[in-house]
Amino acid sequence: MIRYGRTLAAGVLLAGGFASAAPAGAAPAGATAACSLRLGSVTPGGDHTVQTITATPSAGARRVGPKDLYPDGQARLPSSVRYEPVVPAGEQRQGLVVVGPNMYRSSYTTDGTGTAVVPGSVTQTLIAGGWSDDYKYVERSEYSGTSFSRENVYSLAIDPLNGLIIRWTVTDTGWRYRTTFPGFKAVKTMALIGQGARYDTFLATTNGGALYTVQVPTGSGKPVVTKIRTSTWQGFETLIAEKCGNYGTLLLGIDKNTGAGYLYAVGHANGAATVIKGLGKVPTTFPAGDSYFRYNLAGVHLNGA
Repeated sequence: MIRYGRTLAAGVLLAGGFASAAPAGAAPAGATAACSLRLGSVTPGGDHTVQTITATPSAGARRVGPKDLYPDGQARLPSSVRYEPVVPAGEQRQGLVVVGPNMYRSSYTTDGTGTAVVPGSVTQTLIAGGWSDDYKYVERSEYSGTSFSRENVYSLAIDPLNGLIIRWTVTDTGWRYRTTFPGFKAVKTMALIGQGARYDTFLATTNGGALYTVQVPTGSGKPVVTKIRTSTWQGFETLIAEKCGNYGTLLLGIDKNTGAGYLYAVGHANGAATVIKGLGKVPTTFPAGDSYFRYNLAGVHLNGA
C-alpha cells in the first residue's frame, strides 16, 4: 500500500464512469508515413524485443533479444530505453526497470545484430527497494540545452485510497527531491509527450475514458491538468508516444485484452482544440504478457506539448 496520506486534489482526475466505444479520430494532425516509433518490450521470460511501428500504419518484424536480461516473470515497469550508436557497430542502451520489489538502472551494449549483447556489457545497478504493485507506471525524462541539462523520473502510484504522480530529480549522488502530487487516482495509464527545460508533459487516460494532458513542473509548483477528450479512451492499458514532425506526436494505444494496437496522430497539445487523427489498427498482435516501452535516441526531445 502507498503510505503518503489520503488527500486528493479537488477537480484533478477523480473517478468517472465507463464508456465502451473505441477512441474516435478527428481532423488530420499532419502525420506522414515517415513518422515511426521504435517499440520495445520486456517479455515474461526476461527478454527485450524491438519492433518498428510506422504511421501507415504498419509493423516491422518483432525481433526478440537480447535474451535473459532479467529473471523469468520478475521484470516490469520498464521506462523508455535511451540508445546511441557505438563503434564499430551496435548500440549502447540504458533504462529503468523494476525486478521483483527493486528498481534498477539497466544497461547493455549490443553487437551488430542489435539483439545480442557484447560480452560483459550488461549491468544492473540497484537504485532502491519498495516498488510494490501499487506502482503502475515509470518514466524517465532527460533534457539538455546549450547550458542546461536535467534528468527526472516519474511514477504513477495508485492504491485503494490514493493516486499520486511522484517526481524525482536524478543527480550525480542519486535520486533526490522526491515530490508527490495527489489527485490522480482515476488515471489508468500515461505517456510522456513533451519535454522542456522547466516541465514535462504527459498524456493521461482515466478509467472513465477521458484523455488529459498533465504538465508537471521540474521545479516548484503543481501540475497543470487540461482535458482533451471526455470519453472513449479507457480501452488502452499502455500508451507509447514518439515525436512526429515539429510539434506533434505519434501515439500507440495497446489494448492488452485483445492484443490490438491503434495509432493516432496527435497535434500539438491545446486542450479540447487538440487535433487527433485515428490512423488505424496496427497489423500485428501485441502479447498481453509483455511490458512495453519506447526506445529513444539520445538527445532527441519529445515536442508534443
